[in-house]
Amino acid sequence: MSIPQLLVHDRKDNVGVVVVEGLTAGTEMLCVVTEDNSDFKMTAKADVPIGHKVALSDLDEGDTIIKYGEDIGRMVVGVERGGHVHVHNLKTKRW
Repeated sequence: MSIPQLLVHDRKDNVGVVVVEGLTAGTEMLCVVTEDNSDFKMTAKADVPIGHKVALSDLDEGDTIIKYGEDIGRMVVGVERGGHVHVHNLKTKRW
C-alpha cells in the first residue's frame, strides 16, 4: 500500500489537504477520502506545501470552497484541478 499525499475529509469537499513534505508539480498523488476510505489519483499542477489545499476540480473566481463538508470561503482567483489553493486565491466570506 502506498502512502497518500492528499486527504479529502468529506465527499462534498472540493479541496483536499497535502499531508507530505515536498509535494512537487507533476506528482501523481494518491488521494484518500477519509469519510469512506476510498481513493483516487490526481496530478499536482503546482508545488504545494504540507497543510495547504489542492483543488479537486477546476475552480472559478467566486466559487465556494468546501472542506470538512463546510463552506470555508470563496475563490478570488480561479485555479485548475490539481492546483494550489491557499490565502493567495481563497478568502473568507466573513469580511
